[in-house]
Amino acid sequence: MRLARLAILAAILGLLTPGVTVRAQLHDVPEPRRPAPQSADTPERGVIGRLLDAAAPGSVVEVPAGVYHERIVIDRPLVLVARGRVVLDGSGRGDIVEVRAPDVTVRGFIVRNTGIDLDLENTGIRVLAANARIEDNILEDVLFGIDLRDAPNSLIARNRIGGKALHIARRGDGLRLWRADGSTIEGNEIHDGRDAILWYSSRVTVRNNLGRNCRYGLHLMFCDDVRIEHNEFRHNSVGIYLMYSRGVEVRNNRLVRNRGPSGYGLGLKETDRFTVEANLIAGNRAGVYVDGSPFTAAGYGVFTANTLAYNDVGMTILPSSRGNEIFENNFVDNIDQVAVGARGSLEHNAFWRDERGNFWSDYTGYDQNADGVGDFVHESHTLFENLLEREPSLRLFLFSPAQQAVEFVGRAIPAVRPEPKFVDEVPLMRPVLIPHAGIEHPADPTRLPLAAVGGALALAGALVVGLARASA
Repeated sequence: MRLARLAILAAILGLLTPGVTVRAQLHDVPEPRRPAPQSADTPERGVIGRLLDAAAPGSVVEVPAGVYHERIVIDRPLVLVARGRVVLDGSGRGDIVEVRAPDVTVRGFIVRNTGIDLDLENTGIRVLAANARIEDNILEDVLFGIDLRDAPNSLIARNRIGGKALHIARRGDGLRLWRADGSTIEGNEIHDGRDAILWYSSRVTVRNNLGRNCRYGLHLMFCDDVRIEHNEFRHNSVGIYLMYSRGVEVRNNRLVRNRGPSGYGLGLKETDRFTVEANLIAGNRAGVYVDGSPFTAAGYGVFTANTLAYNDVGMTILPSSRGNEIFENNFVDNIDQVAVGARGSLEHNAFWRDERGNFWSDYTGYDQNADGVGDFVHESHTLFENLLEREPSLRLFLFSPAQQAVEFVGRAIPAVRPEPKFVDEVPLMRPVLIPHAGIEHPADPTRLPLAAVGGALALAGALVVGLARASA
């Protein structure tokens, strides 16, 4: 009552004093609390919270169908499973599920509507212990999706993770692993988030996932002995980016139409002992970007059995990259097959191994003895490409009569012809057959037939070009 009288008195004084605004600073009056979500249970002690409190370690807790507005904390080993359509709604505030105990399974839930605080990293499902299994969940309208911290030997499988409708700079990561050695990421779909990122996590398997409409489809930082296989990353700024990692295998992935500001299908920076094999890399701004990889003299880099097709640049390699072996790949109708990313040469990288080079759709030689290998070396020294690397604005004249005129001058006057960027001494006359159709996407099964047909058509086109050249 006394506080109310003081407030009334302050208001009267404000009205009686011209030109002066008096604000009552009643610090003793508590700020009104935001109303709790409209549900039968408060977030602190909801239905699921009481079920978890009553559960013994190692038990199975079944949650009946319904919409639950509560924050869930799991502090003992158990299986939490949804029966029917179970929605965990965060009401736009904070986190939703936090796993603090090892050997926990969370399966079959719809997790939605976290907060949007990037500083607090509001998350749909956060795991803080080992041996977690996060399976068959749908996460939608979440800032951060699934976040593993010091959670080794965990399984993240068959989840669908969708971010918030925010500018990409304000989104969180759809998937993040921090020190989660020995974990498996399999069969997930991640879309409209920022990144799927692995930090300081070794012996991780990333298999059969779909990443789309993100900044980085998959990003590795300081991760060793990681296997990335049978995934598809499309319509991102970057498909896969490897940084400061060792022993990474990238096999049988589809990296398609990643055309953001960087626009790499696959990027490698200061990465050692890596193998890139049997991938389809198509329609990107740059199919592969190699910077300082391998990083050490004892390291190695192998690119083999890949198809790089219809990219603006097939491969961009910085001269600081030495020790790569690039052989038995298909370079098909990239605007620029191989580009040097800075001043220097690629002489310390090999474009063949054991008398087997690569297939180049722009190779103009022939195969007189029909052994499948061109009788002349393949050199890339077109004048227009050389000018384009120095003046990117000349892209305006791609495929125009001006480009044709410049190329004619380069062929007619050897004195103006630039030095070759690289040499393939044993170019292949026919494309290498690569089985891309084995990729499966449980999270998006309708894409498999289309992917197989698209890959087959691209390979058939390259094969026709190769056969026509061989018979010429």
